[in-house]
Amino acid sequence: MSNSKISIIIGREYATRVHKKSFFVMTLLMPILFMGLLTVPIIIGRTSVSETKIAILDATGEYAPLFEDTEAYTFVKSTKTLEALKAEGGDNEAGIAAVLDIRGDLLTQPEAISLYGYKQIPPGVARHINGVLSPYLSQKKLEESNIPGIAEIVAKSQIEVNVPTFKWDAEGEEARSSGNLASIIGMILAGISFFFITTFGSLVMGSVLEEKKNRIMEVMVSSVRPFDMMMGKIVAVGLVGVTQIILWVLFTGILLTVFSSLVVGNLQGISALATMQQSDMTGMGAGLSADSFAQMQAGASALMGINYAELLIMFFFYFVGGYLLYASLFAAVGAAISSEEDSNQFIMPVMLLLMFAFYAGFGSMDNPDGPLAFWCSLIPFTSPIVMMVRLPYEVPLWQQILSVVLLFATFGGITWLSAKIYRVGILMYGKKPNWKELKRWIRYK
Repeated sequence: MSNSKISIIIGREYATRVHKKSFFVMTLLMPILFMGLLTVPIIIGRTSVSETKIAILDATGEYAPLFEDTEAYTFVKSTKTLEALKAEGGDNEAGIAAVLDIRGDLLTQPEAISLYGYKQIPPGVARHINGVLSPYLSQKKLEESNIPGIAEIVAKSQIEVNVPTFKWDAEGEEARSSGNLASIIGMILAGISFFFITTFGSLVMGSVLEEKKNRIMEVMVSSVRPFDMMMGKIVAVGLVGVTQIILWVLFTGILLTVFSSLVVGNLQGISALATMQQSDMTGMGAGLSADSFAQMQAGASALMGINYAELLIMFFFYFVGGYLLYASLFAAVGAAISSEEDSNQFIMPVMLLLMFAFYAGFGSMDNPDGPLAFWCSLIPFTSPIVMMVRLPYEVPLWQQILSVVLLFATFGGITWLSAKIYRVGILMYGKKPNWKELKRWIRYK
């Protein structure tokens, strides 16, 4: 293998791709889109509330006064009949969107209530109505029992338990932990791996196919070995992907810093949030309730308890190994076919492996040490994604080492097979090979 020739191919492929307009557009656009998805719903939720007007027909006169107007709902006691309101339609002058019809005592006749709408009623409307009536009816039922102080006794007897979770380190020190937070971090890492492998692996296949269709391969193969060409393309496209992800992280970090300064004002870091008082906060965060601030502090403490050094180091190994493994398969597919239409036969098994790996990772969130998570984090075709889900839960070191060794060993074997397909396939035109023919290509000396 000629290192100098591979480096030339890597330099050419890398320079060609990073100088494309699409590279710069996507590098700038992705962080903006990410921040938009993160912040726009929050801003819209805080600044614009769609008001729903609900008419109440209460034959008892008992329940209508319970409903108070909120930012989202306005209640109007109507004297019209249900048929009259129905006839007015959705374009009525009062702007009524729904009608709550209460026909009798709900304690003795729970079915004597209906909610009508001129179009499909959002589930939040029914939840709000249930939330208003259920406590009132429960209280009324208790009062009818004629037991002195029964309401207070029942209220005091209802206790909600929210168990805080901690973990012990090697020295026996305790730190706050959160299984939900670990699952979120794991799925984010798994999603990044899945996105990177599928996106940039497909770019490898497209690059090989493009040069094959343009007959550039015929010129290059006279001076460069097919294996050097394949490895050069795989490494170059991978470096382009790493470059883009690093830039995404930097730009997103800058945007997140600006956004966090607006939300929590004088916050200097996660460690500061874990120890500061709510009265010390400025910005939008100053308006948080005590419960919300306590949850934010608990989350910050849990974030501080994660071993980020180990997480990032192992993520790098699986990130690189997973890409190299699948990129070699994509390169072999690109060399074997002559057009994009022919790719489905060979690319489908590869994509099914990736999809299975992603769903196995999703299924491992609640049981990161179970059989599915354990075996899929060792199998090389699924470990780059499934192990990402397990890593925040502190996987034993021997499992991590064994998994990485198996991953890179399999990459070496797959690369050897892919190179054999690649060296024959890049010079095959106009013929759609089948699986039998691919086996013959592998056996060629």
